[in-house]
Amino acid sequence: MEENPGLQQDRRNVHACFLTLDPNTANTELRLSEENRKVTCVEDEEWYPDHPDRFDYWEQVLYRESVCGRCYWEIEWSGDYSVCISVSYKSISRKGQRVECVFGHNDQSWSLFCSHSSYSFKHNKIQTKLPVEPISRRVGVYVDVSAGTLSFYSVSDTMSLIHTEKTTFTQTLYPGFYVYYGSSVKLC
Repeated sequence: MEENPGLQQDRRNVHACFLTLDPNTANTELRLSEENRKVTCVEDEEWYPDHPDRFDYWEQVLYRESVCGRCYWEIEWSGDYSVCISVSYKSISRKGQRVECVFGHNDQSWSLFCSHSSYSFKHNKIQTKLPVEPISRRVGVYVDVSAGTLSFYSVSDTMSLIHTEKTTFTQTLYPGFYVYYGSSVKLC
């Protein structure tokens, strides 16, 4: 489903957010580059100092900046495997192998799983396969905190809606990624 071009421009220009990845949250199998605007899952562990905010088992990272009001950003992913584009409360568990620490597997986060062949959305361990075929590796994310909406778009020459989730946000939101080995995500 395509959107009104005026609304597309509004989201891209008026609500655009400049975001950077937070090295204090990055799992040691994630390499940050390009001034903390790109993340790649690597085989050899990166050296990061100990930090209480670090995801110590799962290959996840949060942005340094929170999102509030209305905010729009775009990412582009590459590689042979998958990525998850997420928003999360800062209070998400980060220590240990428990699945509750993974984006989308708890009530603290919402996650869009992107692969070459499909999309799915997960929140609080409930996964929804989405009837949309990936046509681009560029994804736009739009959050309207007060309206309680989180929308994902496939971005090419036009924007096509992938999924909108309606909810009530009760804490400050931080975008993040789960990056599978051999894949990268870059903020556009």
